[in-house]
Amino acid sequence: MIISAIVACSDNNVIGINNELPWHLPNDLKFFKRTTTDHTIIMGRKTFESIGKPLPNRTNIIISRNPEFRVEGARVFENIPQAIQFCESKAYDEIFFIGGAEIYQQCLQWSDKLYLTKVHTAIQNGTAFFPEIDWNQWKLIDDHHYPADEKNSFDHTIEIYLRSE
Repeated sequence: MIISAIVACSDNNVIGINNELPWHLPNDLKFFKRTTTDHTIIMGRKTFESIGKPLPNRTNIIISRNPEFRVEGARVFENIPQAIQFCESKAYDEIFFIGGAEIYQQCLQWSDKLYLTKVHTAIQNGTAFFPEIDWNQWKLIDDHHYPADEKNSFDHTIEIYLRSE
């Protein structure tokens, strides 16, 4: 099973402001949908609450320390190892960690692949950040640059990395 993280972050590693995305990038949203559809996505409770409902055509898993937290249409686990163990038992081919900051901080130790949309701007009022990465452990295997246009608020590059260790 491939364990992946998929994220969009600014040049200064901001991924959110007050539980919302700080940009509008339909290119990235289409890439996210195309990449994660028919797979399993794993997210923290706050990320789930910012989305508001389980995403269609995906197995939705939510990580919450609250043992009473339940969501119709999603599975809930208390920690990442439990979620990974469940996914391994189902023999999923690839799973995707989709946020937020605390989930990314924890999941990167298990991740084999990283789908990174680098948003070419510095966000000054960010409240959630993608962790610093040791890029010596990762090999870039694909990248596509997209200029800002009438639909996409910033230049951005979608990069795909494999762990090189």
